[in-house]
Amino acid sequence: MRKRTITNGVVWLGAVDWDRRLFDSLIPLPDGTSYNAYLVEGSEKTALIDTVDPEMAGMLLSQLESVETIDYVIAQHAEQDHSGTIPQILERYPQAQVLATPKGKAMLVDLLRIPEERVTGVADGEVLSLGGKTLEFLYTPWVHWPETMSTYLREDRILFSCDFFGSHLATSDLYVTDQGLVYEAAKRYYAEIMMPFRAIIRKNLVKIKAYEIGIIAPSHGPIYDKPAFIVEAYEDWVTAEPKNSVVVPYISMHGSTRAMVAYLVSALAANGVTVHQFDLAVTDIGKLAIALVDAATLVVGTPTVHVGPHPLVANAAYLANALRPKLKFASIIGSYGWSSKAIERIAGQIPNLKVEILDPVMCKGYPRAADFEALDRLAAEIAAKHRELGLA
Repeated sequence: MRKRTITNGVVWLGAVDWDRRLFDSLIPLPDGTSYNAYLVEGSEKTALIDTVDPEMAGMLLSQLESVETIDYVIAQHAEQDHSGTIPQILERYPQAQVLATPKGKAMLVDLLRIPEERVTGVADGEVLSLGGKTLEFLYTPWVHWPETMSTYLREDRILFSCDFFGSHLATSDLYVTDQGLVYEAAKRYYAEIMMPFRAIIRKNLVKIKAYEIGIIAPSHGPIYDKPAFIVEAYEDWVTAEPKNSVVVPYISMHGSTRAMVAYLVSALAANGVTVHQFDLAVTDIGKLAIALVDAATLVVGTPTVHVGPHPLVANAAYLANALRPKLKFASIIGSYGWSSKAIERIAGQIPNLKVEILDPVMCKGYPRAADFEALDRLAAEIAAKHRELGLA
C-alpha cells in the first residue's frame, strides 16, 4: 500500500496484512489487520508515530525512501506489532530519538534491545513542537498494556490513539466507510484485549473528552473521520450495566449436553431473554468474547471427561475469567455417566467473575423429564434475575 495523505503534513504509512489469520498465536483474525504508522512533518522537525510488525518492515522502509530526516520516533506502545521495526528505523536515521512513557522506555529496552540512550521518557501532558505542528502526549494506560500512550496533534485535531479504538480489519479504505463492519471488528478487538481493563478505559475516555478531536487515527484498522461513532460505542461497552442476554458456550460428546442446551435456549427465548449459543468444537473465540461484552449471565454446558469438565469448556471458562466481563450470574448444565465434579471445577476456574451462581443442572446419561423441568426453572430464574436488575 502506498503512503496516503491525511492532511497537510500528516501522512498514513504502514501495511495492510490481508492474509494474517492469527495474532499472538491465540487471537483469530478473520478479516486480517493493518499496522498503521503516521508521519508528521513540521517546519523544523519530523516525527514518526509508531512503526509496523517486523514482518512488514520492508513496506514501511520503502514508504520512507523519500524522507531524508526523522527526528523523533513516537513509540506509543512497546508491543512488537507497533514497535518491532524501530531498530531498523534507528539504523536508517541515526539522529532519531525514540520518545515513550517511562514504562515504555524500559519495555523497549527489554523487548527490542534498543540502546537506552536512544530512548527518552516523556511525561503525561508533555508537549513537543515540530514547528507548526504541536504534539501532546497523553498517558492512556491499559489499552491494553500499562505503558500505552496516545498522541494529540493540536493544529489538526487528530488523536493518534494507538490500540485505543483500534480494529483488526484489513481494508483498502483509509477512513471508515462501513460502520457495521468496523463496529463488529472494533468490538471484537475491545473484547479480546481490553475488556479486563474497562474501569481504567472509562477514565481514559473521560480524559480524551477534554480535547477537541476531529479525527481518531488508531494503530490498527481504518481511521475515524467521524470519531463520535467509536467513542459512543466504547462508552456503551465499558458501562457497568450488562444487557438482557445470556451466553451459552458448550460441548456435547454424545448428544446429552446438546439436548439440554437446545432446551434451555428455547426456554430462555420464551422468557424474553436474548441468547448467544456457541458450540466450542467449532467456535471462533473472538465471537464468544464479543458476546461476553454485554451479557448478564453465563451458562456453561459440559459433558464429563474423567470426572471433570471437557477441556474445551475448561478453556472457555478460563477465557471468561481472564476477560472479566460484566456478568452478574452464572450456572452450569451438563451430563455425566457415573460421577462428576464438573460443577466444582468450573466454579473454581472463575474467581475473577463476581457472579451469583444459580442452581446447576447436571443429568446422568440422557436428560429425562425431571431434568427438562429443572432447565425450565433455571430459565425462569435467569429471566427473573434480569428483570430485578431492570435489564428486561
